[in-house]
Amino acid sequence: MVATEAPEDAYTAEPFVPERGGLPALRRAAAECQGCPLHRNATQTVFGAGDADARVMLVGEQPGDQEDRQGRPFVGPAGKLLDRALEEAGIDPSEAYVTNAVKHFKFTQAEPRKRRIHKAPSLREMTACGPWLAAELAVVEPELIVVLGATAGKALLGSSFRVTQVRGTVLEEEIHGRPERLVPTVHPSSVLRSDDREAAYRGLVSDLTVAADALS
Repeated sequence: MVATEAPEDAYTAEPFVPERGGLPALRRAAAECQGCPLHRNATQTVFGAGDADARVMLVGEQPGDQEDRQGRPFVGPAGKLLDRALEEAGIDPSEAYVTNAVKHFKFTQAEPRKRRIHKAPSLREMTACGPWLAAELAVVEPELIVVLGATAGKALLGSSFRVTQVRGTVLEEEIHGRPERLVPTVHPSSVLRSDDREAAYRGLVSDLTVAADALS
């Protein structure tokens, strides 16, 4: 097993990923992951959730505060907005699989009991967590991946990814050794932060409609 004090260039979840078993086995193993230091301050691992036979997998950045506390992805305000946008676009949220590129909440906190502020994971932390996402893709085998935001895009497609350049288009790329179709869009949390929330929401729905059409 990787020691928790491993140097940054040695961060990896690889030794913690079981060689066989479905999503339940992966979820149990991920709960013990110490492949990078993010596990130290997070409440728990937040693994993916949803239909193991889903045609569409949605990949976000990392768990937020509510997700960290509850142990499930996309249960906070951004998740509720995402469910509404999916339904409006013609994708049933209950038939999707949702996960994050990074499975532990990374945050800053001025002092105990103060609000925990989201902090973007580094490329190295995303790479370290990559084996979990590769394992999820191998089990679920989705027909389409919806990439939610720049961090998820960089985790899947490399550091040169720019969501503004390719959002709402169908990409065909090899991801973790598998040919995949992907539709990038913004992360729903960016809609909540937008000065023009309605316009940002309509843009998200438009991108998700492209995804729905690609599945039809």
